[in-house]
Amino acid sequence: MASLLEMKEIFRSADAVCFDVDSTVIREEGIDELAKFCGVGDAVAEMTRRAMGGTVTFKAALTARLGLIRPSYEQVQKLISDNPPQLTPGIRELVSRLHQRGVQVFLVSGGFQSIVEHVASQLNIPTANVFANRLKFYFNGEYAGFDETQPTAESGGKGKVIAHLKEQFHFKKVVMVGDGATDMEACPPADCFIGFGGNVVRKQVKEKAKWYITHFDELLKELEER
Repeated sequence: MASLLEMKEIFRSADAVCFDVDSTVIREEGIDELAKFCGVGDAVAEMTRRAMGGTVTFKAALTARLGLIRPSYEQVQKLISDNPPQLTPGIRELVSRLHQRGVQVFLVSGGFQSIVEHVASQLNIPTANVFANRLKFYFNGEYAGFDETQPTAESGGKGKVIAHLKEQFHFKKVVMVGDGATDMEACPPADCFIGFGGNVVRKQVKEKAKWYITHFDELLKELEER
């Protein structure tokens, strides 16, 4: 296992950095916001808490939560326009700095493509660099399930995305940054995992992550070291 000093060197020389989105790049959990918007906030928040703690499989939790919410296409679009996701302080500057250094930035999320793409556009991250879950709708806009073939729809999915990126782009060093159990388990194949507790602290992640930060300024400072 890499030491903290070695992890910092991996981060400074990374070919690609993958960020989780909910409670990492943005302040809130997208699925909880959607649930509140659709009137089933409390029940879904409890399911999210259990999923993030790693006590149930991600896919089972996602299926159950979406079964409760059953969001229509119109509701998803209205959520984005009326309550757009709030970027976490420092993330815009960090992504911009990584881009300046020629580092590829990816958003790898168990959240929903439409919401994550909105976040990506604010950070000048191309849509091709977004990996998230896709909601399905009937022709009348009613909820029709989600695309279960997406790697991010199941536990271990973020690791599969990173393995795919390494194979496709021949990246030597890939860093994963996130707040939850599904982010931590993506290392390996990620070469380094950085736990993020700036919006919410997950006990399991804080205890197990060798590198744990609470503000993105800490990563910006690391980049300035070189």
